[in-house]
Parts: sequence; structure tokens; C-alpha cells
Amino acid sequence: MKPSNWIESVNCAIEGIVWAAKTQRHMRWHLLAAVAVLLLAHFMHLSALEFILLSFAVTLVMFAELINTAVEVVVDMVSPEYHPLAKRAKDVAAGAVLVASIGAVVMGFFALSRYLLPVLGGQLDQLGAPPGEFPVVSVLVVTFLVVLLKARFGRGTPLHGGMPSGHSAVSFSIATAVVFSGAGVVLSLLALILAVMVSHSRLLLGIHSFAEVIAGAALGALTTILIYFFI
Repeated sequence: MKPSNWIESVNCAIEGIVWAAKTQRHMRWHLLAAVAVLLLAHFMHLSALEFILLSFAVTLVMFAELINTAVEVVVDMVSPEYHPLAKRAKDVAAGAVLVASIGAVVMGFFALSRYLLPVLGGQLDQLGAPPGEFPVVSVLVVTFLVVLLKARFGRGTPLHGGMPSGHSAVSFSIATAVVFSGAGVVLSLLALILAVMVSHSRLLLGIHSFAEVIAGAALGALTTILIYFFI
């Protein structure tokens, strides 16, 4: 029955959160991680802006997990037997949690980096460009482009095959970022060799064709170069 007043609505919402924590293992892990992050933030005496950033990240992940749980319950009720559309609904809802979690990790890095990585202490200006902005943005953009292209060509599965190779794209994006970071010839060469090895492994495992690997490598490298020079 529909709650008759605001207090009952709040009670229903609290019951929903408690039920999700009781029945969903991932929700319990998210809650434990939130407690640890908030205690760490208090211990490190974060600024108001940094604390707001962390609080938003925690809230975003919790919200996504609750929506995911609600979708799963409704799908199980409507389709107790296996159905491909039911699977898609659950996969998309789980994808929302993954996207929120990645966003939370990025926000957490920029909020805590100067405390956890002292070498960045003098580089982090809350009103300026954050440290590591170029490689992080490059990898995220390349990842989004890979998702769009895989959806466009419709070949393989998200993590197995398809055009282009996501592993090649991300590995060459990281390697290209290392080259432009001024890390030196040796580290740059090692990063490029590692990217080649990652790409080659996709061929050896028979997951991607040569063209898919080359397309992924080109996408990762060229996108990162364009971001570096023009953006």
C-alpha cells in the first residue's frame, strides 16, 4: 500500500536500503568501502571541496547499486525464467554501477592524491588542472570510443573479440601518454613494448584479428596524441 505520510515514506526507503544491504553482497562491500573512505578523509583533514568530492562519489555508487538492485528484483518478478531481455536489463543496470564506480575512483584519486602520493603534494591546485589529467582523460575517451565502435560494428562480445581491440586501444593510449609525460627514453620504450605485448597476446589467444588489433592500437595512440596537442 502507498505510504500515508512523509514519515512512512522515509521508513519504507530505509527498509529498502537495509534490505539491499542484507541481501546484496556488493552493497555490503560498498558500505564498508564508504565507511573506510570517510574515516580516511576525516583522518587526513581534507578540505571542504575534497570532502564534497568524496561524498558525491560515495553517494553516486550507493545510488547506482540501489537502482541496480531494484531493477534485478523487478526483472526476477516479471521474468522468473531465463529470457534474453531480462539478462540485458540486468546487464545494463550492472553497467550503471560500474560506470558510477569508475567515476568514484577518478574523483577519489583527485581528492586524495596529494595525501596518498606526497610527490604530487606541491602540484595539486584545487582551482587549476589536476595532476594526471591528460592520461586519465585520454584513457577514458579511448574507452568510450571503443564502446561506441564495438556497438556500431556489433561483432564479438564486449570483452571477447570485436572491432576494435579494447586492450590494444587502452594499452597504446597509456604508452603514448607515458611518451609525452617526459618519463625518458627507457620508460617510454618499455611502455611501448608492453603495449605491443598486450596487443600481441590478443592475437595469440585468437580473440582478435590482426586488423582489429591494429585498429585498436591506432585508435589509442592517435586519440591520445590529438588530446595532447589540440585539447
